[in-house]
Amino acid sequence: MTEKSLFAGFGGQGIVSLGQIWVFCAMQEGKNVSYFPFYGAEKRGGIARAGVIISDGEIASPLVTTPDSVLVMNSASLPLCEEILKKNGLMLINSSLVKEDPKRSDIKIVKIEATGLAEKVGHGRFANMVALGAMAKLTGALSLDKTEEILREFFPDKPQLIPLNLQAIEAGLKSV
Repeated sequence: MTEKSLFAGFGGQGIVSLGQIWVFCAMQEGKNVSYFPFYGAEKRGGIARAGVIISDGEIASPLVTTPDSVLVMNSASLPLCEEILKKNGLMLINSSLVKEDPKRSDIKIVKIEATGLAEKVGHGRFANMVALGAMAKLTGALSLDKTEEILREFFPDKPQLIPLNLQAIEAGLKSV
């Protein structure tokens, strides 16, 4: 199994953190990973992307040029994601912020209100974790068996965030 994914949004949505947690989960599951973040110079509001590869075998290149799946967290990311997603690939759209529909008909489109679900958990900033849960379920790339352990390592100075992140991931799992 190899899953090549691109997560895209704007700075402040936790795209880079989502990519890191995604590969940490995969590493805990004994898989090979590649993580390639990209973000603009702006602190918030600029471009934020993370290309990730999870594989049972060796990974030849860390670049995700034709992803199997994409996460579109904002409207500005839709054109790029739509352009590079492989035929019959999966596009997960944060319908809380993305109101446009993709033009392609040869891809699988799933919409969830990631930001809305995150706000129900406690804050819109957990939208990335809602998306993580949904992407894991839709792609089958992660089992998420050790998520709490990974979050404790990822947020050692903010243990109060662990339960909210876990609730957000669960909301994402249940949304699809």
